[in-house]
Amino acid sequence: MSFRVGFGHDVHRFLFGRKLMLGGIEVAHTHGLDGHSDADVVLHALCDALLGAAGLGDIGEHFPNTDLKYKGLSSSVFLKQTYKMVQDTGRVVENIDVMILAQEPKLQAYKSKMRDNIAGMLALEASQVNIKAGTNEGMGFIGAQEGMAAYAVVLLKTK
Repeated sequence: MSFRVGFGHDVHRFLFGRKLMLGGIEVAHTHGLDGHSDADVVLHALCDALLGAAGLGDIGEHFPNTDLKYKGLSSSVFLKQTYKMVQDTGRVVENIDVMILAQEPKLQAYKSKMRDNIAGMLALEASQVNIKAGTNEGMGFIGAQEGMAAYAVVLLKTK
């Protein structure tokens, strides 16, 4: 059995009048995130981590923001297609760890829902997915509530 690690990162600015999608679920907030798709920073970072661990490039290569077929699309579609590509390499997820940075909204009440949703989409046990959230202590664009970021680490193993 062999293992491979992948790391992903994504960032989007807030946009008034759009729903906020994180980890494939809707989160109550006054603003959503601006992007070509639904701008789900959690799933975008996770896709990049999966692709990196499998040696398959990055999310922009597979789902470019210049392609109109991805405009407004749910990032859950990206995640499912990405995981299919990973599985086609003979690998599966051992575990996922995600860190979300947002000054607002507070995400404690949503973390388990995100975990369960991601686990469900990838046919994993909930214990294989971990979601953390933190603030930026008022510093930078995150602290100024201009946007948010997410980081993801994935461990893949051969089937």
